[in-house]
Amino acid sequence: MSQTALLFDAPTKAQRSPFSKVPEVTALFWIVKVLTTGMGETTSDFLVHRIDPPIAVALGFAGFVAALAVQLAAPRYNAWIYWAAVVMVSVFGTMAADVLHVALGVPYIASTIAFAVALAAILVVWQRTEGTLSIHSIHRRRREAFYWATVLATFALGTAAGDMTAKNLGFGYLDSGFLFAAVMAVPALARWKLGMAEIPAFWFAYIVTRPLGASFADWMGVSPERGGLGWGTGPVSLVAFVLILLLVGYLAATRADVEPESDATD
Repeated sequence: MSQTALLFDAPTKAQRSPFSKVPEVTALFWIVKVLTTGMGETTSDFLVHRIDPPIAVALGFAGFVAALAVQLAAPRYNAWIYWAAVVMVSVFGTMAADVLHVALGVPYIASTIAFAVALAAILVVWQRTEGTLSIHSIHRRRREAFYWATVLATFALGTAAGDMTAKNLGFGYLDSGFLFAAVMAVPALARWKLGMAEIPAFWFAYIVTRPLGASFADWMGVSPERGGLGWGTGPVSLVAFVLILLLVGYLAATRADVEPESDATD
């Protein structure tokens, strides 16, 4: 197991089920995760500005439901299926957060707080129901449902938080990206130096990847008048998509994110 994996998560072999539905936490896991967050942000913006927003949101929701249905039906982890679901959660999670602000006029700070409360509620119910929040226990349908509810909430929360720092707090997209990069280092250092428990360290980092990737993607995509490079949301989405394809293809071929399985059933 890589040092990066140990930084956030350190499962024993006995914790791994032969029917696990999620990947091991490695350096590539975090790289692909950040890329999906950036792609979700710019793809959502591209769609709602190119077609009628209600239709764009409906398409995003349909893609999200379809990808998640395939993931839930899969008997065990498959890199292509899993990361397709993450991409669609990213796209639809971005849309869900933007709908609250753009369509309903909810301030970013209010939506950030609301999504944070929703995420906390999901985690509390998950812990009380299943007795663990470990991603290495995701081999039962109910646990997987909790997992994906948590993932969706983290994407929506990260979108709102990123927009809040960039717009309401005046950081702009680039400085917001640097801010969240620094914040993401907190659980890594706490895990490494202070022995922070692996589960909170993982979910802390997982939440922060959303505004981290989205802030840098927005910075590359938006116009210079809005503090960006002006590359366009379409090209940024396409580049992120190609990189995701290449990395997921590598993971699928090498199974580098699949730890040797045990007969654990917990």
